[in-house]
Amino acid sequence: MPQLNKGGKFVFGLSSIYDDLTVQFPKQALEEYRVLNDDKIIIFTGSKVTGGFCVTTYPLLSTSKLSHILHECPQLENQSIPQGTLVTYKGRKYAWLDLKENGSIQFTPQLLEQLNLNVGDELLCIRSSDIAFTMGAKGPLLEKAHNYNGNIERY
Repeated sequence: MPQLNKGGKFVFGLSSIYDDLTVQFPKQALEEYRVLNDDKIIIFTGSKVTGGFCVTTYPLLSTSKLSHILHECPQLENQSIPQGTLVTYKGRKYAWLDLKENGSIQFTPQLLEQLNLNVGDELLCIRSSDIAFTMGAKGPLLEKAHNYNGNIERY
């Protein structure tokens, strides 16, 4: 996993959005965040600079200082809304998705559009906190990744 600049964020790799609307998460991110222990994940909108989305699990979110998100959005907590349906809470949008056994997810065309993403986009998988990793779609870190001379795994 490279660190693109001294003191900067670590990245796990680049993932493409494929024609079948799937995205494969990098193996190292799946392991570090113990994502494969669950069959459902929570995604939420990324920052204005990075775009894309962040990925967490129900156990990580429910035991964090952000657990109130689940309590304030019971339809997210108990998955009573359809998969991939975004709910807004305090300026961010959240959805739950099934996680495939291989560590990939599949978007609906509507969710892809709502996240301002397109088939063929490359997303940079970034270690962002102890409860979530980011799949960034734009910004200076993605530009650095494209210009990086070292090895960045592609998924």
